[in-house]
Amino acid sequence: MKKILILSILSFSSVFAQKPSTEDDFYRIVTLPVPEDVKLEVGGLAVMPDGRLGVSTRRGDVWIVSNPYMKNGTAPTYKRFASGLHESLGLAYIKGNLWATQRGEVTILKDNNGDEIADEYEAFYKFPLAGNYHEYTYGPVLLPDNNMIFTLNLGWQGKGVSLSKWRGWMLKITPEGKMTPWATGLRSPAGMGALRNGDIFYTENQGDWVGSGRMTHLEKGDFAGNPEGLKWTSEEGSPLLTKVSDIPDTHEPLYEVAKRVPSIKVPAVWFPHTLMGISTADVIEDTFGGKFGPFEGQMFVGDQGHSKIMRVYLEKVAGKYQGICFPFREGFQSGILRMRWGLDASMFVGMTSRGWSSTGKDEFGLQRLEWTGKMPFEMKSVKSMPDGFLIEFTQPVNKEMAKSLDSYKINGFTYQYHHNYGSPIINTKALKIKAIQVAEDGMSVRLAIDSLRLGYIHELRLEGIQNTENRSLLHPFGYYTLNNINTEVSKMDVVKYAVVEKKAEEHAHDMSAMPAKVTNVISAKRVNEMPADWNGKSDQTLIVGTKPGLKFDVSKFQVKAGSRIRLVFNNNDDMLHNLVIVKPKTVDKVGQAAIVMGLDGAEKAYVPALDEVLFHTGLMQPESQETIYFVAPSTAGDYTFVCTYPGHYTLMQGVIKVTK
Repeated sequence: MKKILILSILSFSSVFAQKPSTEDDFYRIVTLPVPEDVKLEVGGLAVMPDGRLGVSTRRGDVWIVSNPYMKNGTAPTYKRFASGLHESLGLAYIKGNLWATQRGEVTILKDNNGDEIADEYEAFYKFPLAGNYHEYTYGPVLLPDNNMIFTLNLGWQGKGVSLSKWRGWMLKITPEGKMTPWATGLRSPAGMGALRNGDIFYTENQGDWVGSGRMTHLEKGDFAGNPEGLKWTSEEGSPLLTKVSDIPDTHEPLYEVAKRVPSIKVPAVWFPHTLMGISTADVIEDTFGGKFGPFEGQMFVGDQGHSKIMRVYLEKVAGKYQGICFPFREGFQSGILRMRWGLDASMFVGMTSRGWSSTGKDEFGLQRLEWTGKMPFEMKSVKSMPDGFLIEFTQPVNKEMAKSLDSYKINGFTYQYHHNYGSPIINTKALKIKAIQVAEDGMSVRLAIDSLRLGYIHELRLEGIQNTENRSLLHPFGYYTLNNINTEVSKMDVVKYAVVEKKAEEHAHDMSAMPAKVTNVISAKRVNEMPADWNGKSDQTLIVGTKPGLKFDVSKFQVKAGSRIRLVFNNNDDMLHNLVIVKPKTVDKVGQAAIVMGLDGAEKAYVPALDEVLFHTGLMQPESQETIYFVAPSTAGDYTFVCTYPGHYTLMQGVIKVTK
């Protein structure tokens, strides 16, 4: 009897040991409860030396949160410190005071009598405003030399517009209030940060002149890509002379245009739209020497739309930054806007989603991310080599798997640089691995790769890699932005470490000739002409449009089973959308399947090849329309119509109620 019990325990332990790892095993999200009467739509976070946390909100309040670490299981407390501000999207603790950035002003909030309520609001610096709703202002970020940086959002009138001086710029301001225009070409620069060495980075959201989210190192006089801010380069103090007329609108990749326009600063890292996130936000550097895990010196970037955090490894090659982004932690309660390090090496995460829809279901939130102390199996870094990449891991790999060509998939692609809102993925090409060298200790793998292209994003997928305990990578893919080739190290011995491709792989799918426009695939589930046997008449016409916040403008229709339906989809939004009709209670399955379609998604309109998909449109450009024809299902029920463009499906849904 004892032997049977022991064997059962061992069998159970073996099964438990092989349970797939999850992000929660390594990085735990702790939610700070917020009182019901506190609308904590986080715009700024500031960690104070005594452990309290300052929070500014889009509603114009500043709150002091005591006991934000919830020691011994006790709840935090909230006290309103200031109010009446104009949408404060930045907060910092400087020289004993909280500094809040409003739309038109940086305000020093002073508590002169020590009652934890600001009794003096001192205007430190004022920014010009035209009154456009989209003129957000962000900062301050304190630099190592005690200067501060701020960024000014463009207005919006169907496109980004600089209606008042220095909109679309990063500004540097001294402690005495002297302002220096630093760089321009910014569109919606909600995230920025500085490394310990003082180098400044900002993150950008997809939009006009911005094919996808990206992070750029900004030095004085740089132009980051959106031409609107160039209106002010003739003003006194402008560090560059580039004009709006100097910027070509040729649909070429940004890297190619930068060869002809020297002021253009290409991104250090691209965040491929939907494959990583959709709305990049704050950026912070890990300076805790291993207390937050194995990523010392790396950067973390929040995403407002996908309610997630991404990880970035940077390196300097030929004097310029480049690097790779990885997924890191998802599942936050709302859209991430701000991240700040706590005193204990945990990360405070401030969130908001009202009007800026996110996959996180809550309207706002405040959470803290803690490392559990367990070591995740990850690609720790990817470094440029003269003939490929060196991939370093956090744990030793299974060497036999690492030597197999089947363990890897490498693709290259880029985006168009043009006035349009966003860009499809273009010039996609599967890349050939010539040689694989696995380190003796199993902690790194070097790949020699054909056809590396400068200025391109390189997708590295390592689904076949496991560690010595037969565990797969927690996140098996990343996206490396290659701006320069590292020539300071020797090339691999490709003869010694050569790999032989299987014949089936010799004809790898090459999409380099993929057209610039999104390809829409016509199928039996997408009929764009009225069937001949309808005799020129449908039973019912459904008209669906879009509205801001990832929403259809109609939430519900009712149709009769078996009726002939003409559906008109108007994408009057500024983003790409499709419309997919799915079987009842299958929207989550279809939406998740669309997310994992990867680089093939755009070519297939992000419509998964599933039986649950009944009918669909193509992937529609902004301000475009498509009509489809179908016969309503014969079975009564609630059928969901949904946009399956990655990141949209959780919010962008409606119901077609089929009745007998």
